[in-house]
Amino acid sequence: MEYVIIDLETTGGKPEDEAITEIAAYRYDGHEIIDRFVSLVNPERPIHWYVKKLTGINNKMLRRAPKFYEIAKRVIEITEGAVFVAHNASFDYRVLKKEFARLGYNFERPKLCTVKLSKTFFPEQPSYSLGNLCEALHIPVSNRHRASGDALATLELFKMILNRERNLAEKIEVPGIKPVKKISKDIIKQIDELPPKKGIVYLYNKYDRLIGVYYTRNIKKKINNLYIKDNPKSLDLQREINKIDYELIQGNLINRLITWHYRYTKNPAFTPCSKRNYTHHEAFSNDNMLLIDKGHHTGEKSIIYIENQKVAGYGFFELEWQKADIETIKQRLTPVENHPSLQKIIMDYLQKHRIEKIIRL
Repeated sequence: MEYVIIDLETTGGKPEDEAITEIAAYRYDGHEIIDRFVSLVNPERPIHWYVKKLTGINNKMLRRAPKFYEIAKRVIEITEGAVFVAHNASFDYRVLKKEFARLGYNFERPKLCTVKLSKTFFPEQPSYSLGNLCEALHIPVSNRHRASGDALATLELFKMILNRERNLAEKIEVPGIKPVKKISKDIIKQIDELPPKKGIVYLYNKYDRLIGVYYTRNIKKKINNLYIKDNPKSLDLQREINKIDYELIQGNLINRLITWHYRYTKNPAFTPCSKRNYTHHEAFSNDNMLLIDKGHHTGEKSIIYIENQKVAGYGFFELEWQKADIETIKQRLTPVENHPSLQKIIMDYLQKHRIEKIIRL
């Protein structure tokens, strides 16, 4: 595992107006520094008088410094694939994330805070400020309150922590997941391995009972968002999830149908099916039809079969389906129970969107 130890100096003042004046980043592989980046940054706004006094950085020094957008690519490169480490990491992470947001980029990295880690591994300390910790633990510091000096001091503190515990996986805060919920390492690993692709995600409890099913255009983002929410229902769901499974399907309509089908037949506790009866709805354009669209992958097609104005079943077929007669196709379909709400889902979709083909029988 690799880490990037970061320290920022900022303009100070109101949090919403803060901007970076200096950045230092040291990439560490657990043995040695393998990359480094240190730079003043032109914040394009005045520095608070107190910050000038504390850091010695003034507006004149920054006049010819690069603006943040000019160093943003370098910051991405040095932090990519590494754990973000800082003393009071929430501050540095928030400021960097805000700077990137101004550029339209979503900066997300797993992170570790040396303040929190120090409270765990050095519980006897009366103060956890960087200066007091360095003094108490005999960590040499030069150029205090400048990004490079503070980042190197944080690195030495981090090395001491690693000497006590090499595996800090449980302490890492994953983007979009609040660590206070004590998510298991297994769930974090499952989330990390989810693809950012379209499909259906299935959530199971420890008894392998389906408790939630969702159609989404981005499976990874959907699950991350589930763990961000902190309302009572979401927290209950997070506690119940034991296994996350998914199915990558390219067709939008078949995704909607399968999601409805699982909700209707399995009745998952956290995503029950809407069984509202629509007494007035339009008829399909033909009594018997095959709705053909994309399947799991290129070369495979999804088929929804409409029989006598009712949704009869669905399935997935390779190209040989074109040679099959309707009775052969019907034998390979997964039957579904026709319901007004399912009919409405399909009719509404066909009115607003295109599918690859409609075969009227």
